[in-house]
Amino acid sequence: MFGRASRPSFPSLLAATAMGVYLLVAAGATAAVADAARACTSWPVCRGPVTLADPALLVAWGHRVVALLVGVLAVAAAVAAVRDRAAIRGRVLAALALALVLFPVQVAIGALVVTSGPTAALTGAHLAVGMVLFTALVVALAWELEPETTDAPDEGWAVEPGVDDAADGSEPAEDTPAEPTTAPADLPLRTRVTATAAAYFRLTKPRLMWLLCLVAAAGMALAATGPPNLTVRTIVLTLGGGVLAIGASGTFNHVLEREKDKKMDRTSDRPIATHQIPVRRAVAFGLTLAAASLAVFAQLNPLAAALGLSAILFYSVVYTLVLKPNTVQNTVIGGFAGALPALIGWAAVTGEVGLPGAALAGVIFLWTPAHFYNLALAYKDDYAKGGFPMMPVVRGEAATRKHILYYLAATLVAAVALAELASLGWVYAATTCVFGGVFLWAVLRLHRERTESAAFRAFHASNAYLGALLVAIVVDALAV
Repeated sequence: MFGRASRPSFPSLLAATAMGVYLLVAAGATAAVADAARACTSWPVCRGPVTLADPALLVAWGHRVVALLVGVLAVAAAVAAVRDRAAIRGRVLAALALALVLFPVQVAIGALVVTSGPTAALTGAHLAVGMVLFTALVVALAWELEPETTDAPDEGWAVEPGVDDAADGSEPAEDTPAEPTTAPADLPLRTRVTATAAAYFRLTKPRLMWLLCLVAAAGMALAATGPPNLTVRTIVLTLGGGVLAIGASGTFNHVLEREKDKKMDRTSDRPIATHQIPVRRAVAFGLTLAAASLAVFAQLNPLAAALGLSAILFYSVVYTLVLKPNTVQNTVIGGFAGALPALIGWAAVTGEVGLPGAALAGVIFLWTPAHFYNLALAYKDDYAKGGFPMMPVVRGEAATRKHILYYLAATLVAAVALAELASLGWVYAATTCVFGGVFLWAVLRLHRERTESAAFRAFHASNAYLGALLVAIVVDALAV
């Protein structure tokens, strides 16, 4: 199914075992598990009848049944590996062996938590070993899915910092002949006004707004679990300032990448690339949005305003001008831009940066490559024409698919760490397991199919995962 025809089930077993372990780890990181441990102080079975009247006991039994099933999956994966060990890479076997050693250790620590009572040291060790176990299984899966012969990057590609797109070194010409810059004058005034307004709206990159505003909302919800309380004023100012900051960042990105946009099929129709909006007006529009954003954030507190300014500058200058055209790690480092709204949301409520807010930012940072590399795969040729050193262009598609799986695993581990730090409940745990499983399934299909449609499927699955996770954070944190 996923790999060599001689053993189609081995990658499937690895993936199923990894997600089973993740389910156990995510469940163990929620506050409800501590109550379940107190409801069942015996091991391996619990005393007393299991009824819906005692949810904690039901949870304890469910946790142990799932652990048993995951153990069966791990043994099945080990048997499949031994049966065909000559065809499996040595490093895959080593990673799987590490996981098999850690699994009984994880079970033993869990038994101690139950029989001795949950302590910070035992529960911390239980969580840490589970994360390492999950990571070992995902690494084994990534190495197993790696093709025997990897594809080579585009021939002749070289990253040359500071070199502009123009082969002759000339400056981009703003008045390069192009299509008409505005709607024809003979069109009705209403039509021309609507077209111009729509063009300015496109400059703000509205598709990014809903997700980044949801990140800020999750940050506010996490901060609101303690004093001070979350108010309508804080919500309106934070989301309003965020929309304006995103719009300013998007506008500056359009301005700075206008020459590269003309070379790429998916961006060649952007308002500045087609001269529908003059550059000077676009810059003025971006500056107006940025100033308005800072004014709104300043109504909250100085830290929120400083973080808002940092987000605009990082995306517009650091990412767009420095990282994106010059380094293959542009997507990874650029994840800071998407992570900052989490800190802004937390700071808007508390006036400071707290550990749970930073942990949420870490989830967003790690999710960004797992998300965007799928789009880079789908538009590989387009990015090459634009002169951007994206991972598929420089390192090849096989390396990119492997990194998607790595960053997906890192995102899921970070999500568990967030659950522990923020004391999130079962809504969050179920969401990260279910939607994380869907995301993993889409990535596995990407490895198998290696098509543009598979890349888009994984891209949309990544959006669904993060969107659902952020909603779950708001629900759990505010106990709706």
